[in-house]
Amino acid sequence: MCEDARDIGRRGLFVAGAAAAVTVAGVGFAAADGADRETRTVRGTLPTGSPDFVYVPVEVPRGVRELRVSYTYDRPAVPAGTAGNALDIGLFDERGTGLGGRGFRGWSGGARGEFFVRADDATPGYLPGPVRPGTWHVALGPYTVAPQGLAYELTVTLSYGEPGAAVRPVYPPERARGRGRAWYRGDCYLHSWHSDGRRTPAGIGALARAAGLDFVNTSEHNTTSGHAHWADVAGDDLLVLLGEEVTTRNGHVVALGTDPGTFVDWRYRARDDRFGRFARRIRRAGGLVVPAHPHATCIGCAWKFGFGEADAVEVWNGPWTADDEVALAAWDATLVASVRTGRGWLPAMGSSDAHRDPDVVGLPQTVVLADDLTRGAVLAGLRAGRSYVAESKDVSLVFGVSGGRGEHAGIGERLAVGRDTPVTVRLEVSGAPGCTVRLVTDQGVLFTGGPLPASGTGTVEWRTTPAYAAYVRAEVRHGTTASGAPGALAAFTNPVFLGHA
Repeated sequence: MCEDARDIGRRGLFVAGAAAAVTVAGVGFAAADGADRETRTVRGTLPTGSPDFVYVPVEVPRGVRELRVSYTYDRPAVPAGTAGNALDIGLFDERGTGLGGRGFRGWSGGARGEFFVRADDATPGYLPGPVRPGTWHVALGPYTVAPQGLAYELTVTLSYGEPGAAVRPVYPPERARGRGRAWYRGDCYLHSWHSDGRRTPAGIGALARAAGLDFVNTSEHNTTSGHAHWADVAGDDLLVLLGEEVTTRNGHVVALGTDPGTFVDWRYRARDDRFGRFARRIRRAGGLVVPAHPHATCIGCAWKFGFGEADAVEVWNGPWTADDEVALAAWDATLVASVRTGRGWLPAMGSSDAHRDPDVVGLPQTVVLADDLTRGAVLAGLRAGRSYVAESKDVSLVFGVSGGRGEHAGIGERLAVGRDTPVTVRLEVSGAPGCTVRLVTDQGVLFTGGPLPASGTGTVEWRTTPAYAAYVRAEVRHGTTASGAPGALAAFTNPVFLGHA
């Protein structure tokens, strides 16, 4: 049986506390009369300029064991430079589509053409649980719409019968064996097949161990379905933190190290003034708010919410690119502003954002000084900026500043000495053959040394005063490009601040 949805251009839009959305003609089912399964199909067309989310109601009767959805949409040719059709999809149950996600049951974006939910199981990206009677909603997200419009076909199948036994989620522990207070390596931004990745959690765990990582953070797009699938991956040698990549139309943010099952809604734009509410939700759940790839050029990727709610910022995302160079410069400007205003500063991080082969897990990796290999200790070290970022397990740094009377401060700390007190900046590098060392301050690059020998090991020292340099941070770079621009990073540190605050 097929039904035609009205073109949304003929219906009024509404704002559900956030981004514009619309509800179109839906799918109705009557209680099954001896049938094991019923299927309904609905078609519609979304015009250019569609709202961010289109909700298709599905009337679910009693006695449903499984709800299954499949969809297709057209992809007409478009002129060069014009975005074609891309349609995301997700599901909300009878508790509704209100902002905050009480009725949220899953999201697969554009990664899948079909999904199901039932009490004992669900497609990756979706949450298992009972299919209760009431009005459910399939959520369509027209990411981009071609000038010709976007014609879609949505098919819903209900299977009747006794529900399976509910699944009790088991989450990874918040502690691994660790080495006490030490430097721990982690990748805080990874995707499995629970969103648009192609790797299983077990496969990612194996790659993380091979990359020399001590911890990882799960970060699927707009879903927490993977949280209950990492317990077997964690171990004494690998701490698994849980999170989400909150993928809005105005930028992406990593919810890092939240309580298990913490869902963070993404259905708003910067102009809706809703991000602060969800940033606070991340922190209440024990996590960190980390804007991801803030200067990426893909549609919807560049960060538009400002950094007032951030706990850290991702400066290096995957293999080093021009976007990362811009992010590094912009972050350094925030350090200068913090010195000028006397306000707090924003630590930098790096992550792989790995999805599938050939993406490299642990390129780059954030190396954090933590009191132990626990969720709380790792997050505390990241929040304090006691960290540096390296391209692999082979690259290690020791960086600090000392005064003449035995004073010392390391990465993320402050050396509280007088403005004219001479201080010595020292950087020890290993695993970076042929690389150049740069020391960067609020005045810019004030020291360049190298290249490092074939062994990749070397030490540089530089003397300054707090009056001359309000902070100093280190960069280790590969050789300059053919155009003479600085080479890709092999590693960089968070700053050491100099002088009294």
